[in-house]
Amino acid sequence: MRESQRLDWARGALGDAHATLERATVDAGFRSYWRSRGEGGSRIVMDSPPGLEDVRPWLAWRDLLERGGVRVPQVLARDVELGFLLLEDLGVPTLAQAIDAGNADAWFEAAFDQLLKLQAIAPPEGCGEFGEALLQRDAGLFEEWFLGRHLGIELDCAEAEALQLVQRRLMDNALGQPRVLVHRDFMPRNLMPVLPGPAVLDFQDCVRGPIAYDPMSLFKDAFLSWPLQRVDAWLARYHARAADAGLPVPALETFLRDADWMGIQRHLKILGIFSRLHYRDGKVRYLPDATRFIAYLDEVLPRYPQLEGLRRLLDARIRPALSADASAA
Repeated sequence: MRESQRLDWARGALGDAHATLERATVDAGFRSYWRSRGEGGSRIVMDSPPGLEDVRPWLAWRDLLERGGVRVPQVLARDVELGFLLLEDLGVPTLAQAIDAGNADAWFEAAFDQLLKLQAIAPPEGCGEFGEALLQRDAGLFEEWFLGRHLGIELDCAEAEALQLVQRRLMDNALGQPRVLVHRDFMPRNLMPVLPGPAVLDFQDCVRGPIAYDPMSLFKDAFLSWPLQRVDAWLARYHARAADAGLPVPALETFLRDADWMGIQRHLKILGIFSRLHYRDGKVRYLPDATRFIAYLDEVLPRYPQLEGLRRLLDARIRPALSADASAA
């Protein structure tokens, strides 16, 4: 039913009765994207099934970001009631597939252009808040889904208290940072390597939140890893540009710590989300990347004795459980 409805709508929007659709990308949510084939070049059909994935927030954020100068996909036709949009086709590779050690400096500089424009936009009235409730939810994902469901770890009282202390310190750091508009998934997989650009995707969950969140997300990706020394240099470059643009960044030393701690909070959340996608939603392609986020934690945690409780938990419980899981597989 939905398949034939989608094709009929696309043919009408394209003005091509013989157009066909093929799957363009697989999304972690209910939204799906389809590439048209036929007369007049390819377009992208976004399918947001009503009742499952309301397309209106996506459209509202797209329009707001475009007014702020951010490069976003162009909308060529829309039917909000049916949940269909016809978009320009930005091509096949995302920045995650196009970037490499040789061109990374140039692409990240271009990504800064887009991020600084996004962060300069005043969060609209009614915008969600990256606050206590969201941070508490994120912390719970790690303990419930990664530790409990995936690794089968039940913390004793001392371990639970140590983890809660670390999570509290991470949350306090996030809450204490200057607040700007935050994309929440500003990473190469959600950037398209087009000029001018890169174009920004997956922006429908923007909130008002900590300024270090998006810069860290750009470099500590789910599918790409960079040497820590290079990440530190890129963060320093972003900081200089943000300061020049008048954004409320703190002193560099403080910002780099904020970015590290924000990264740790995000890594724990993602480990929980990947586990939930695997066990609850049957989406098995994400969890194998858990080891990448353990590596991120390993390289940054030694910098901060205040977070020693998490480092001990990694060594005493998480790493042995991961080894046992790998052996069983």
